[in-house]
Amino acid sequence: MSKICEICGKAPRSGNSIIRHGLAKYKGGIGLHTTGISKRRFLPNIKVVRAKTSTGGVTRMKVCAACIKAGKIVKP
Repeated sequence: MSKICEICGKAPRSGNSIIRHGLAKYKGGIGLHTTGISKRRFLPNIKVVRAKTSTGGVTRMKVCAACIKAGKIVKP
C-alpha cells in the first residue's frame, strides 16, 4: 500500500535519528555528544476514507489527516 496522499501528494520523507549522550553544560557537564546517527523515515498519517468525487460518485481514497482536517474532501 502506497503512503501517498491523493489530494496533496504528501509522501514519506527521509531524515536522521540522532542519539546524544552526556550531561548538558548548563547542568554541569561537558556538553552533549553525538554518538550515533542512523537513517529513518517520516511517514504521513494516511487514512483510507470514502469521499465524493467531482463526477458525483463515491470512491475510496488515501488521504492524509491534514487534508481531512482542512476539509479538502467531502464525505458522502
